[in-house]
Amino acid sequence: MKVGFKRHWRAVTVPGDGVYLTSARATVALHGDHIEEVAPLLDGSHDLAGLHERSGLGAADLGRLLGRLAEADLVAPQSDDDVPPDVAAYWDLAGLDVPDGTVEVVGRSPLVDRALADLGLRAGREGPVVVVCDDYLDPVLASVNADRLADGRPWLPVAVNGPDLWIGPGFHPGDSACWECLAARLRIRRQAPLGLAPRAALPLTSSVGAQLAALQVARWLAGRRLDTLWTFDPLTLEAAHHRVTRRPQCPACGEPGARPAPVEITSRPKVHAHRAAGLQETWDRYVHLTDPVTGVVDRVRRDPRAPGFLNSYLSGRNLALPVSGLRANSGGKGGSPLEAKVGALCEAVERYCGSRLGEEHVVHDSYRGLGAEAVHPDDVLLYDVRQRAPFDESAETEWTPLFTLDGRRRYLPTGLLYFSEGGEADSNGNAAGSSIEDAILQGFLELVERDAVGIWWYNRTRQPEVVLDDPWTDDLRDDYAKLGRDLWVLDLTTDLGIPAMAAVSTKDGEEVMLGFGAHFDPATAARRALTELGQLLPAATDLDMRPWWGRVSLRSHPCLLPDGVAAPHAYTRNDDLADDIELIRPFDPLILDQTRPDIGMPVVKVVVPGLRHFWPRFAPGRLFDVPVALGRLDRPTAYDDLNPVALFM
Repeated sequence: MKVGFKRHWRAVTVPGDGVYLTSARATVALHGDHIEEVAPLLDGSHDLAGLHERSGLGAADLGRLLGRLAEADLVAPQSDDDVPPDVAAYWDLAGLDVPDGTVEVVGRSPLVDRALADLGLRAGREGPVVVVCDDYLDPVLASVNADRLADGRPWLPVAVNGPDLWIGPGFHPGDSACWECLAARLRIRRQAPLGLAPRAALPLTSSVGAQLAALQVARWLAGRRLDTLWTFDPLTLEAAHHRVTRRPQCPACGEPGARPAPVEITSRPKVHAHRAAGLQETWDRYVHLTDPVTGVVDRVRRDPRAPGFLNSYLSGRNLALPVSGLRANSGGKGGSPLEAKVGALCEAVERYCGSRLGEEHVVHDSYRGLGAEAVHPDDVLLYDVRQRAPFDESAETEWTPLFTLDGRRRYLPTGLLYFSEGGEADSNGNAAGSSIEDAILQGFLELVERDAVGIWWYNRTRQPEVVLDDPWTDDLRDDYAKLGRDLWVLDLTTDLGIPAMAAVSTKDGEEVMLGFGAHFDPATAARRALTELGQLLPAATDLDMRPWWGRVSLRSHPCLLPDGVAAPHAYTRNDDLADDIELIRPFDPLILDQTRPDIGMPVVKVVVPGLRHFWPRFAPGRLFDVPVALGRLDRPTAYDDLNPVALFM
């Protein structure tokens, strides 16, 4: 066996100084006993006996020297094959053996066939499979994936006939993600009604793509794992690796339809504000979910429409909405850029986890068939019979289990709990958090907020103003004044006893914009209302708000004006989220854990039957009873006298 420096190195001896190895990527200096004598002999023409004879070194000294060079990955056995020196040097530089083997190519592409042959790879019915396609969501790939999962053969898709080149990942059945795992992420970006864009390619880009694809296949066969999807844009010459995550719940290679279980509440000391983890910690833990190709979130970016003093960030299409609108994008807001970024990331993850992906556990039955465990959908939707017909209690549909905090199981129609085309689910009560306790609290507080807003808005009651006297709100009011806007906060708190507030901003009594918030801590409730107002304010500039502004002003809606000053709310801070959970236990919330195993971020849907939405749903109940019970009205508002203007959010 002949031994020599790896073929991408050139050895230069400097007498009395040492030996320098140079390559296209690096220079390495070698010093020490005997290196100047041995290095010239490591040209690949000598075996161990020859090195011993020519160098004059003893076997022990020569063995130690070669061992150290081998540990540094500088020398290797040399073959007498006829591989051209530059080709051998390339594969040594790559740290791989010269590729040699057979691949099966599926999909017609003479360019790819020729490129593979140029690298010495043989076409056949054995070995790994290379699939040439135009679209990574081509249904044919689902069949290929099923076949490979059945026979265990590795396979690798490539798409080289478009404006972007896609190569990989290498799928290893049982030891990696599968195509369906990847496709689940790719479908997030693909809006079905729009379909595929026209094909755009040049012969040159297709040829380059075939050569690059063949090179990646050769590296793969030589032992290099290709666990990412690699893309190349010939227009910008930008290349990127995109993470591909194995999905434990994948319907092709995993176990979908895991049965939901009650949540387990544990002690969660508050680390940042009322959260179980700091903002930077949360960002660092989940930022890998952002990727323009395979991410749950495309990217998180500052809203370019927002004034400099507002921290408003966007994170892609709002999956909870089927059409564009004021909240067509998921987003986040906060007192700092980092808080807004984390909020935008979490909202996008929340919307994704709350979407119907086809892997959810469902039960097929009717309301009557489920018996006492079923929650009547009308008690959640709260439409009046004049708005829509009552739910058909005998009709069979899909149901999903939720659980109370003490573990009792209840059922609601799946279509009310997961976003889907044609479904009735909304984002009320959906929340993501740094812990399951955090998410439950945020979801519940959103229910409280919207219940209070709906009761105020549709009854048009006058509410007291919240005194804002901290430096942050003082600066905020000054910044709004520079935009020609005034700013105040109303106390909307109901009989639930949890502070709920509305931030109001107008231009001379017109162009009304709103933001809402609720929290056990009244200061946090006010801050949330103000930051939500800031989040929505720039969004309005891109939409035709005239229908809203034409119907809503201080003149037409005096309920927007404060009536007196709100009394301070008593508040005692808890230092553990588990203690805050105990505060909501009397409301008997129903909780659906929507956390996806491949995501990891806790996400829940919280439902409290009877609490109102702030959308126009006018069934009897709290909407009519609470204003009278609180003394805001002498008698319930008549159905026909409710505010006819729906909130724009």
